[in-house]
Amino acid sequence: MIPSSRSDVAPFHVMDVLAAAQERDRTHGDALFLCTGQPSTPAPAQVLAAVEAAVSTEVLGYTPAVGMPQLRRAIADFHNATYRAGAAPVRWEEVVVTTGSSGGFVQLFLAALNPGDEIVLARPGYPAYRNTLEALGASVIEIDCGAETRFQLTAEILDSLPSVPRAVIVTSPDNPTGTIIDAEELQKICAWCDAHDVLLISDEIYHGISYGRRCASAREFSDNALVVGSVSKYFSMTGWRVGWLIAPEWLLAPLGRLAANLTVCPPAVSQVAAMGAFSEASIAELDSHVRRYAANRDLLIRELPGAGLPTFAPPDGGFYIYADVSHLTDDSMVWSKALLDATGVAVAPGIDFDQVNGHRFVRLCFAGTTADIAEACRRIGEFTGDQ
Repeated sequence: MIPSSRSDVAPFHVMDVLAAAQERDRTHGDALFLCTGQPSTPAPAQVLAAVEAAVSTEVLGYTPAVGMPQLRRAIADFHNATYRAGAAPVRWEEVVVTTGSSGGFVQLFLAALNPGDEIVLARPGYPAYRNTLEALGASVIEIDCGAETRFQLTAEILDSLPSVPRAVIVTSPDNPTGTIIDAEELQKICAWCDAHDVLLISDEIYHGISYGRRCASAREFSDNALVVGSVSKYFSMTGWRVGWLIAPEWLLAPLGRLAANLTVCPPAVSQVAAMGAFSEASIAELDSHVRRYAANRDLLIRELPGAGLPTFAPPDGGFYIYADVSHLTDDSMVWSKALLDATGVAVAPGIDFDQVNGHRFVRLCFAGTTADIAEACRRIGEFTGDQ
């Protein structure tokens, strides 16, 4: 027996870096983890209290396949309170709770795409989009997006496509670049997709983490757009595995049928936890994390040029810097390994995010402590100074 051809997707190289960094920490005790994209803080205190109470008093059995109604209402209320009035307020019935945004993408791709359908996304970009789509038989069209468009798709780029795709994915703030699509440009992208009957998938899981540039939601401009959200990043709850889709009407029934068959329901205890994430006390705690991210970002912007990495995408949001290392290496995977071996600093090689040009870049996550970020800059500077 041999595995299916659909399982033959590209590896996620950062996981190899993480494993090596964990081994480095075991043997040397000095690893600095700037490789993985997750907060270094636990879930908010009110979330933990809600879970403790639920575990003690509730059965926590199966929930509706698309999520607890009270959580769906909380997500809709949070969305409507956060963003400017758009085509129409989000109704709680339009919210589908998923097992992380990753599980949501699988449901969505199965519900919206047939094998061979074309879907457009930016390169560099989050590798699981490409790999999951390829495993499901979609035709992935990656558009090389550079500094001239802030590493993002634009309506002008979409208008120059030789054929109209079935769907388009945008991510703002982006992983790995941290760039944000301006509201005016996002509105143009929404208008282009509406005019061409193209499903716009707007990945907004890093919303809440931005530095002076507003994060607009696609639902501000079109009720045909599909928005992906999650408690993983801003809400500091990666391992709880709760995401959501705000979906147009035609996708709700297919998403529900698939949810019931693929996962039965998202984890009940995690749904209880997520409801606590939207409280005023939780938001205050989470905003304190964003202030630390901002300090870390400013430190990197200030120190990286002197540490030998002067060129990087403008980190408008999220907690990543995508840095050009082409003056130091033509293989960011080899360079990342050498950096880890020499200094204990773990960064993600750009080849994960861009199979064409990623050998020239690395991604640094600045979600850790400010002291760790400062120490990482010092070690990187010593390393590049020896090259």
